[in-house]
Amino acid sequence: MLSELEKRTTHSWLLDGFPRTVTQAEALDKICDLDLVITLNIPFETLKDRLNTRWIHLPSRRVYNMEFNPPNVTGIDDVTGEPLVHQEADKPEAVVSRLRQYKDVAKPVIERYKGKGILHTFSGTETNKIWPYIYTLLSTRITPVHPEDTSQAFRPEDS
Repeated sequence: MLSELEKRTTHSWLLDGFPRTVTQAEALDKICDLDLVITLNIPFETLKDRLNTRWIHLPSRRVYNMEFNPPNVTGIDDVTGEPLVHQEADKPEAVVSRLRQYKDVAKPVIERYKGKGILHTFSGTETNKIWPYIYTLLSTRITPVHPEDTSQAFRPEDS
């Protein structure tokens, strides 16, 4: 990943879930100067519940959630009609273990970026309530694809 980022020094870019460790953060710092880091503060129970109701179409990696984004037919991918899978890693016992491990590993990374003054934390339990705040922050840094539509992705600013 780092070698790919080195090629993109003239554009804005967004990393999701990286870096996860201090070692990765240190390596990233060697090739670029980050100006913005976002972390989401979501209650443990909310994460556990969301992952427990997540089903995936493995070939495409399409994700469904039985609570707020269910497939048209339970257990079946809307696009292909193929079966969906509830992964072992998304079952409650596994989720609890993963979240505890993530918290231990992520804390020093979060503290690193907080110390640099570039960390922005957003708290909540619902994407549609958190996203407008994230969108506003990102809009100050990169040009939206469709400014009128807050559900759209961003593109690099024109050079």
